[in-house]
Amino acid sequence: MKNIKVLGTGCRNCELTARLIEDIAQRQGVAIELEKVTDMAAILGYGVMSTPGVVIDGKVVHAGGVPDRKTIAAWLDQ
Repeated sequence: MKNIKVLGTGCRNCELTARLIEDIAQRQGVAIELEKVTDMAAILGYGVMSTPGVVIDGKVVHAGGVPDRKTIAAWLDQ
């Protein structure tokens, strides 16, 4: 199971990123634990300055803007 955190203040792009990750994980049959992190101090603790940010198993893989479906699928394949 992959532990995924979406870092952001709850903006539209952050919500869209979380929904895309959930949708693609379900389509690929990948078990995930998704957490939304909205605390700015925690977000900055990951070194993310622009949101949404995505952290998978403790590693920052994305910051700023909504990732595309191909990118998310590749993250889940690893």
